[in-house]
Amino acid sequence: MKRSNIKSIIGTAMLAVFLGGCSDILEEQPRGRYEPSFFQTERGVYGGLTSMYAHLRYIYGQAYYYNTTETGTDEVTHGQQADENFRVMDLSGLGPITPSNSRADALWGAAFLNINTASGIIENAALVGTISPALVAEARFFRAFDYFQLVQTFGGVPLDLGAGELKFNTNPVRTSVRNTVPEVYTKAIFPDLLTAVNDLPSSPRVTGGATKTLARLYLAKAYLTYAWWLENPNNIPTYPETPRTDPDGHNAQWYFQQAYDVATAGIENPGPFRLQETFYDVNLGSNDRNSEILLYADHTETSEFYNASSLSYANGGAPDNFAGWMMQWNYTEIRSSSSNTTWTAVSSVQREAVQSLGRPWTRMAPTIGAIKNTFSDKTNDSRYDGTFVTVYRGNWPKGGVTNTTLYNANFLPVQPGDAILTFLNDEPATSITYPLGAGNSGVGAGVLPGRADFVVSPNGISRIMYPGLWKLGVYRTDNGTGLGQPNAASTRPFNIAKFSELYFIAAEAAVKGATTVANKSAVDLINVIRARAGKWRWDNNGNVAKVVDNSAAMIAATPATIDINYILAERSREYYGEGYRWYDLIRTQKWNELASTYQISGANKGDHTPQTVTRTILPYHYLRPIPQGQIDALDISAAEKTAYQNPGYL
Repeated sequence: MKRSNIKSIIGTAMLAVFLGGCSDILEEQPRGRYEPSFFQTERGVYGGLTSMYAHLRYIYGQAYYYNTTETGTDEVTHGQQADENFRVMDLSGLGPITPSNSRADALWGAAFLNINTASGIIENAALVGTISPALVAEARFFRAFDYFQLVQTFGGVPLDLGAGELKFNTNPVRTSVRNTVPEVYTKAIFPDLLTAVNDLPSSPRVTGGATKTLARLYLAKAYLTYAWWLENPNNIPTYPETPRTDPDGHNAQWYFQQAYDVATAGIENPGPFRLQETFYDVNLGSNDRNSEILLYADHTETSEFYNASSLSYANGGAPDNFAGWMMQWNYTEIRSSSSNTTWTAVSSVQREAVQSLGRPWTRMAPTIGAIKNTFSDKTNDSRYDGTFVTVYRGNWPKGGVTNTTLYNANFLPVQPGDAILTFLNDEPATSITYPLGAGNSGVGAGVLPGRADFVVSPNGISRIMYPGLWKLGVYRTDNGTGLGQPNAASTRPFNIAKFSELYFIAAEAAVKGATTVANKSAVDLINVIRARAGKWRWDNNGNVAKVVDNSAAMIAATPATIDINYILAERSREYYGEGYRWYDLIRTQKWNELASTYQISGANKGDHTPQTVTRTILPYHYLRPIPQGQIDALDISAAEKTAYQNPGYL
């Protein structure tokens, strides 16, 4: 695996990024290097800004980095086909996380390249004479954005890339000094985001561009995260070692209040952004780039150049958007019968480029606890139905199978579009009959009397078969009447920031003691999200219209007083599988409490016996290791390299 060190070139060798479908697009020619004179031209500034949006695709949708944000949490464990990169992240005795196998390197490499590009624009744009503060604010936003992701992941990181703190560097260097966490926040993240909030427009200059609302979201989130860091309720160590004091003399409570104030300002001044009417609509492929999405790493099916990836096949590597493959089990092994008397196996659910299917890799799997406990209410709350694929339907005619009818569980007939295999919402009253191995279904699914579909109950979810992640599924409009291109990486944007998170940030700050305003208590804010979750317009897994409003029931079920664990559970229901969870658990220092054990069945077909697995989550795990490639590239002494690395990973 390739590792990237901090270099001083820098700039980014990114392809153009296509934002949405409107006439305003960001376009540039690929460049391998930027120098100051380049940013002293209007073309150079616009080119540099375009590369900032493009760099997102080297992080978001990159499945190995995605793995580091989910595997090992209460949401996700490793799947049956997991390789070392996935297995070690689970911290369940399958090997240690090391500087060589931690794929947080994907963030390190892309972020520092982009930070240097941003500094080049910030320093040189004024010399052009025609560059507005709003354009420079985009560069400030992305510099703060990358530093915020880095400081959460690695602790203190370098502000000096070779030419001075926050300076654009063009001279290759092989030395580096890490700043402390407070320095990164107070010197880089907060000043850049405050300027971005002030100077960015309310509406984006191009589809998907940075806005005032986006900057408020990240400023509020940075304040919230830094407040937790100052408070340090469970005495988690930081690195480089430094006192938990703020250089500006503020305490944790001051920052919790700032988080609340900035988040509520974002809610009250949304610009063109708003919550979607239903949760289903937020992640529906045909509704991508909707009004709830503040930032995304974009892709498109209209052009391989603008997609930065093949439209027909992908091997799995950045800048492909292939994160959605990871939590899709191998449903293509499901079998039905062409005969109603003698089992004659036929592939009834074939690989197709649609949101409920796509390419299976089985590298990651949901825990039983996530299915049963996090999403315990599957009747009123639409978020389970709008997150997972629980019904796999027959599509065999698209793959060339000419039978109009096949025979499935209990030799009962099924037609195209019928349910072939169903993951049940609850344990059935009648015991499921599971086979010892693959069985007739080909995947080890069970049978219930009178049902034509094979079934698996929540307790039967295993590392080899489980509800797929619908949210990140493929959406294409060029399939015609066939299976399309299911082996290609997704051409959908990978969502990074949502307007809804402003409600969660404000609610979390309120729970931590921020003074609230009328109608925006923690419960009020969470109930806005829960009320929306109770509204249905489509039964995703039933594949039928369902116009039901369960908002009143959802609100009635909210406790009168909520705590951090309740907010974290709501965040999981809202953002399950989107790359939020590890950051949520390390911010609140709840990782060990909520994820130290989990349940799942084994990795063999027919294994539906839940096992309890214990993780060893140590305090040093709250930071990821500095990538080995960065350590190796430093031209410093062995002792200095040791001091550069996060403790525990030596």
